[in-house]
Amino acid sequence: MFTEGKSQSMGKVLTTLTITNRVDQANASRGLIPADQVRFTTLEDVLVDTGATTLCLPAKVIAQLGLELLKEVDVATATGVSKARIFQDAKLLLCGREGTFECLELPGGQSALIGVIPLESLGLEPDLKNQTLRVLPSESADTYLTIMSARTF
Repeated sequence: MFTEGKSQSMGKVLTTLTITNRVDQANASRGLIPADQVRFTTLEDVLVDTGATTLCLPAKVIAQLGLELLKEVDVATATGVSKARIFQDAKLLLCGREGTFECLELPGGQSALIGVIPLESLGLEPDLKNQTLRVLPSESADTYLTIMSARTF
């Protein structure tokens, strides 16, 4: 089983995450911009935070990637409710899996966090004991992907 991540202290999972501007990537595939103009970055020591809902990035990283603003929302934090901005089209590469997600802008110079929505969507699970990310199976009867009907007969 493939695992990725590194640890600093007990029960804490840190990982390396590559983020690409998905709009740039689409424009390059259509020949609208050269491939070398696709904006991306690789972040080290990204905290896997099961207390966070989504991907959370510092404003500096969002600006570097050129992500587009989607909306402003209220967010619950340890210090109470505050306003935050949500940006769109951040394509993640993590543990060999890819997906495109929204991201929440973090204030100041806070470090990036990856929350439960991208982790679950990518089929990744934190292993706190071994301080890594576990890649869940995507094939066979053990797949993490499920389709459940709400209808009962």
